[in-house]
Amino acid sequence: MTRLDEELGISLRSVDRAIENMVRFDKDIPRSSPLAQHILQLIHSGGKRVRPLMVIVGSRFGPSKDEKKTMRLAAAAEFIHAASLIHDDIIDDSPLRRGEPALHVKLGVHEALHVGNYMSARVVELISEYSAERERFAYDLSSLVTTQLCLGEYQQLSHLYDYDVHIEEYLEKSRNKTAQLMASCLKIGALAGGAEENTADLLYSFGEKLGIAFQIRDDILDFTQSAQKLGKPAGSDLRKGQVTLPVLFALEVDELAPRIQSIGPDTPPERVDAVVASIQQSDALRQSELVSEQYLDEARELIRQLESYPAHQDLNVLLNYFSGRDN
Repeated sequence: MTRLDEELGISLRSVDRAIENMVRFDKDIPRSSPLAQHILQLIHSGGKRVRPLMVIVGSRFGPSKDEKKTMRLAAAAEFIHAASLIHDDIIDDSPLRRGEPALHVKLGVHEALHVGNYMSARVVELISEYSAERERFAYDLSSLVTTQLCLGEYQQLSHLYDYDVHIEEYLEKSRNKTAQLMASCLKIGALAGGAEENTADLLYSFGEKLGIAFQIRDDILDFTQSAQKLGKPAGSDLRKGQVTLPVLFALEVDELAPRIQSIGPDTPPERVDAVVASIQQSDALRQSELVSEQYLDEARELIRQLESYPAHQDLNVLLNYFSGRDN
């Protein structure tokens, strides 16, 4: 299977080098320091670099070819994403990340928090040179997006085991926690490339719809993929009190609702197993898939509005990648 970076014609090594340089050229921490080494190890642990790739795709919609600026912004986007994953794993008490022990398991919670906080702060410092009024969009990447990521996490934490959540609240949380960073990556890439504001706004809308579809599909995979592939039991989100879209649709089934609502932090695993199996056999997953498809259809319509740009083909590549996601 062709990798996403190859389909987009982007050198992943160049992206990784830009990310590594954020650490290596930070005058405030020695390259040999434990902090620098932990971050470099985190970077080398893998990842598809989807968000940096989206920054580069966005830049192709403008006339400017300032590759250095684009790569620095792409690196900043990955730093934001990686820092959010560190914090997510701590909050969710997740022992694994990409099949390996999560950073807080390797280093301890306090040390992992220090790494995540440094990465978030480094983004602000790195792109401060782009924060002139005419390039205010770069500042928004580090301020607005990181704020919304935190808000999304707070929304998730504040609704644990809350079975009265509305679908609109779920979508808003997904927008803050997942979709906005993807949308902002496309938009800042476009503006860094000198694209027109209207074009950048269309790219933002495309990224937002793609991000929500991505989150919904991720929540479906939590019920459909094998425990071996997930690295955790099926229905792990529900076990931790996260009420995702499949659960919300399952709650509309009269015989399922009371069984789901009885699940709390101390519910025996075997009882949760039975509820998860019932959700898997219900229509909830198909209904969730239909909502995801709706967002993908809206994203396709936005591609049609951008067909005058040769780079619209890259949006098709991204759409195909997200609609066929199986990992």
